[in-house]
Amino acid sequence: MPDKSLVPALDKLLVPTLCVGTLRSLSDASAGIIVAVSGGADSVALVRALDAARDPRAPLPLVLAHLNHQLRGRDSDADEEFVVALHAQLSSAGRPNLMLCRAHQDIAAQARAEGANLEALARRERYRWLAETARTHGMRYIATGHNANDQAETVLHRLLRGTGLRGLRGIAARRELEPGLTLIRPLLAATRANILAYLHELKQPYREDATNRDQRYTRNRIRHELIPHLAEHYNPAIISVLAGLAEQADEAYRIEEASALALLTQAELPRAGELLIFDLRHLLTAPHHRVREMFHLVWTRENWPLSGMDRAAWERLARVVFGELPAVDLPGGLNARRRERVVQVGRGG
Repeated sequence: MPDKSLVPALDKLLVPTLCVGTLRSLSDASAGIIVAVSGGADSVALVRALDAARDPRAPLPLVLAHLNHQLRGRDSDADEEFVVALHAQLSSAGRPNLMLCRAHQDIAAQARAEGANLEALARRERYRWLAETARTHGMRYIATGHNANDQAETVLHRLLRGTGLRGLRGIAARRELEPGLTLIRPLLAATRANILAYLHELKQPYREDATNRDQRYTRNRIRHELIPHLAEHYNPAIISVLAGLAEQADEAYRIEEASALALLTQAELPRAGELLIFDLRHLLTAPHHRVREMFHLVWTRENWPLSGMDRAAWERLARVVFGELPAVDLPGGLNARRRERVVQVGRGG
């Protein structure tokens, strides 16, 4: 249980308030919500707050969804057992319309077989499984317990690696996973202190993941070293400052994204086999940054690999458009070629 010193007088009120607001804002959640539950403080607080926020006259169904990645041996199994016990605890307390869905997946073996990054694969498979679970239950929403500290850590991490306006947006409060399925993060405005205070008020235990303190991971060093240092020596409100920056970046990016989408609509011509064709008459009237953003939308739509597309790669692509380079090879076996009045992008051009 958290130390009492972590429990400010009013912090315990924010978590349930945010979940009430979230449920009221959803257009159609009557079929229910999939709640991703790891057993950690954030996800346990999310379950408790969403459960409490439901209309007691007609409580919408909640599915407690836990995917055991089998990455931490006995600890992974203990996390799963905790989630099973949490579901039993709430059900025995008379909480209606609560379901439990769990699965096992050997992520380490899959990563070895695919030669994939373990963390990235675990994240991908978690969202894939959550989406599959939502479809199985006919639900339109998946809720995760990301909070304001996660947001601050994400923004700082991206700044350190080098990011633009898109990256500064951090974690989205809502995003579409696929048509008809939306990921929601009701606790994104709550700090970790808010969450611990709420759990303390409920006397609700939760699981601690020891890997979250492993200093070999940059994200953990940001969480346990950099942010506390900034809070102590520069600005005690660093979490809210960085979260506010993410909100402002998101507002600005939405404007830029709309302009890039309009440019894509104007410039894209019918495909030539596997090649995408773009009319230079429209591209040449746009600034470099908008052309780069338009192509980022294309990469996302086509599901082309983004991992190697850093700022330098996007700029090389834009230089092809503006006639500064005749052609360029890009990560994932893709290339771009300037051909008279068009630019061709794809494989084998």
